Amino acid sequence: MSDSIPAFSAEVLERLAQVIESRKGTSPDSSYVARLLARAPDAVLKKIGEEATETVMAAKDGVRERIVSETADLWFHCLVMLAHYDLGPADVLAELARREGLSGLEEKALRKAVARERDDA
Repeated sequence: MSDSIPAFSAEVLERLAQVIESRKGTSPDSSYVARLLARAPDAVLKKIGEEATETVMAAKDGVRERIVSETADLWFHCLVMLAHYDLGPADVLAELARREGLSGLEEKALRKAVARERDDA
């Protein structure tokens, strides 16, 4: 495992998100992304489910290269989903930054408290 994430990582995600965004509204015959977006959200969500399953299977097998490859496929399809909903990597990175320093248990408890407040309102 690498000790740190290269500074350009967010830039890679943003460039990929820009390419995906550029495919919106183009002919489904012109690109895979355009085809997925034309049938979104169902086609995109189905692919995320498939890729998540393949990622889990790769992790169970423990083959590092497959884990990385399948995770890349999963992330790609998640970027397509984000684009469909007019979101991008920056939105997810901002949420991760917000959670930084919180333990997983604290974060989960906070989400439950917020949900209870919404339900009570």
